[in-house]
Amino acid sequence: MSSLPGAPAGSTAEPHSESPHSDSPHSENPQSGPARHTAVLRLADGDEVGVALRLLPAGEPVEGPGGSVLVPAANIPQGHKLALADIAAGDRVHKYGQVIGQATTPITAGDHVHSHNLAMAEAGQDIEFGTARFQPPAPDGPRPVFQGYRRRNGRAGTRNYIGILTSVNCSASTARMIADQFRGPVLDAFPNIDGVMALTHSSGCGLVAGSEGAEILFRTLSGYSHHPNFAGLLVVGLGCEMLQADRLIDAEISAELVERLVIQESGGVRASVRAGVEAVRRMLPVLNECRREPIDVSELVLGMNCGGSDGYSGITANPALGVASDRLVGWGGTSVLAETPEVFGAEHLLAARAVTRTVGERLLDRLGWWQEYALRGGGSLDNNPSPGNKAGGLTTILEKSLGAVAKAGRAELTDVIGYADRIRGPGLVFMDTPGYDPVSVTGIVAGGATVVCFTTGRGSVLGCRPVPSIKLGTNTELYRRMAEDIDINCGEIIDGGTDLQEMGERIFHRILATASGRQTVSEELELGEDEFVPWQLGAVT
Repeated sequence: MSSLPGAPAGSTAEPHSESPHSDSPHSENPQSGPARHTAVLRLADGDEVGVALRLLPAGEPVEGPGGSVLVPAANIPQGHKLALADIAAGDRVHKYGQVIGQATTPITAGDHVHSHNLAMAEAGQDIEFGTARFQPPAPDGPRPVFQGYRRRNGRAGTRNYIGILTSVNCSASTARMIADQFRGPVLDAFPNIDGVMALTHSSGCGLVAGSEGAEILFRTLSGYSHHPNFAGLLVVGLGCEMLQADRLIDAEISAELVERLVIQESGGVRASVRAGVEAVRRMLPVLNECRREPIDVSELVLGMNCGGSDGYSGITANPALGVASDRLVGWGGTSVLAETPEVFGAEHLLAARAVTRTVGERLLDRLGWWQEYALRGGGSLDNNPSPGNKAGGLTTILEKSLGAVAKAGRAELTDVIGYADRIRGPGLVFMDTPGYDPVSVTGIVAGGATVVCFTTGRGSVLGCRPVPSIKLGTNTELYRRMAEDIDINCGEIIDGGTDLQEMGERIFHRILATASGRQTVSEELELGEDEFVPWQLGAVT
């Protein structure tokens, strides 16, 4: 058996099926995926559980490790785990070659392994810094380029939006009314404008000035005001708020045209809407002259997130995205992993890839903060996975995290940064964000991601304008059910139509095409304004 690209170090994949000669979908250079009759996938030598690749009916024999025969005592849903060997109560259980929990009752080979007999356990992993560093080499061949927008401050954008950014919730309705005047065919005369969008939120006042919560909100809004996917920017404030509109405007903004509008100075809501509409109208003919030009792939910033994960996430979409991420990093680009609560239990794998001890310790410090934060709220980090995750086969946060970090490929970890901090590559960067998808992606975009890849097994429909979001489905059943909401079906890896390396290459080329203007399914639906959700932290007075 051979290494699982993008998965925890040392992981392997061994399918067990009615066809003893089926190929592994996870070998480094597989010729095909598992045979169509494959029923159970073992991800590493020594794993006590395997993953059901289809519904396993109760009483139907399936082939297990070494030719053993397993007979499920109950129906085992697709993507869920079954025991490959007898497990005693109290024993640690492994998947991906890593601890995912502890058996709460005796488990017999063939049993369904899930919340009824598996619980959280201390992983007990040793932390080492920098012992598994790997720098993906630049692939052979000409350097890729994408067709992007070169902004006045030198940054590279992938879209050409006009943004209406609010400094406070009190200006949200005004911003929406301005943006609503530019829906539908009104923009047909300006084909190079991707849209006019309002970014509204529920804060901006009532926060303690200088507090952590106030600074996070400022970083988030400032990050969007400076984003290179905005060709034009209108900042709308009320006038008496804590976070003044003028703080979001400075000489480093990427946008070609910038205007401010303060409701209390402009004569109220109606007058401000009229003034805002006129401001946008003035921008349209000028910004429609912006043109795409070839830009080196190294200037791409890829944000990675997962939501609605299932038992296939760590087998198909996440490691395939890891292959694409490594390809981008190999070319000198930047990839961003996030969702700190969802690396809990897999932090030792990332620490071993840290370029310095300081970088690794910053990751551990953030995890420590999250554990205390969860306790203050009366919970723990194992409150995650969600009910949907569990329905998809994920039992503990340890299991979910091991699949989630596969998005990061194998590249060394170059930096750990705070929520909405400016992403400075090249290389693989970790951003501290919550696991809640819209909040996490909002931080990633604020940091400067210009393309997002979002993996889902249950069917998340999140968009994140002004940045395109490429949806990667983990399984073919999901793709067939929600084909209009998924860009790429990574379930083909399990179906046997492709392998991880080929799928990773496909994702990489889709990233380039999307950066060059190809619309994603979420963009076609104009999703992404309501998913602008800055992280709210701290006291509100």
